[in-house]
Amino acid sequence: MTMPELHVSQWFNTDRDITLASLQGKVIVVEAFQMLCPGCVMHGLPLVQKVQQVFAEQSVAVIGLHAVFEHHDAMTPVSLAAFLHEFRITFPVGVDTPGEGSLPKTMEAFQMRGTPSMLIFDKTGALRAHHFGEVSELALGAEISTLLCEGDGTSRTTNPDIAQSSDTP
Repeated sequence: MTMPELHVSQWFNTDRDITLASLQGKVIVVEAFQMLCPGCVMHGLPLVQKVQQVFAEQSVAVIGLHAVFEHHDAMTPVSLAAFLHEFRITFPVGVDTPGEGSLPKTMEAFQMRGTPSMLIFDKTGALRAHHFGEVSELALGAEISTLLCEGDGTSRTTNPDIAQSSDTP
């Protein structure tokens, strides 16, 4: 079975179109959100911002997916641009393409039930986790680390996939 691809009508915070296939070799974390969703603003987006800060960019790709299925008139690309600026969202964010029904195309393709939703793909591009609602920071860190180590065959005391902070003792 071929894995569905992202259906994006517009990108923010990147100068190129992004596909899941183009990110193969990295663990990919996709956070589907709506800017008027309290759970997204208070939990989902801050969580993936931490993922972006903790894990090395060459190993883990973080993508936001603005998946609008309600309040369409309020959640325009102009509003989204202001939202991303105000909340200092720096990872790439795509706008999910409207679908035939009430759900946008990517939400429908991956059978998402609402926002916040998180999809996690392994380095081969296989969907390995699909979360709806709040996700534990500790559990998410463990999931990503496990996927980073798959097929590695080595053990180390420091993980090069985790960005090293200069302020740690």
